[in-house]
Amino acid sequence: MAQWHGVSKRKSTGGRKVKARGKRSTEISSEKQLALVGESKRKIYRKTGGNTLVRVLMEDKVSVSNPKTGKTERTTIKTVVESPANPNYVRRNVLTKGAVIDTEMGHVRITSRPGHDGVINGVLLD
Repeated sequence: MAQWHGVSKRKSTGGRKVKARGKRSTEISSEKQLALVGESKRKIYRKTGGNTLVRVLMEDKVSVSNPKTGKTERTTIKTVVESPANPNYVRRNVLTKGAVIDTEMGHVRITSRPGHDGVINGVLLD
């Protein structure tokens, strides 16, 4: 469900403002979309000024950078191990920035923002 980020029609005291205008379409945000572990699926949003935003809805692959060798490989995501954003995201397998995921290469910390960047990148942990 979308959220409205506009100015209230009420004053801080609770009374009505005399010249209150209606809602504007630019003040309404897009609905919440969480990136989950699963078959690859993305959604493209149109933003103000004609710009586009790609969001990851589901993904089962991650680009993993190995700091020791300096190489990047693409591997499969098994599950979410830890999430600093919300402990419930671990049970629901929600991918967020900073989350630790289990892959075929080992534990990986996500460094990209799946809901904003449209990709999932991570760094291999020791």
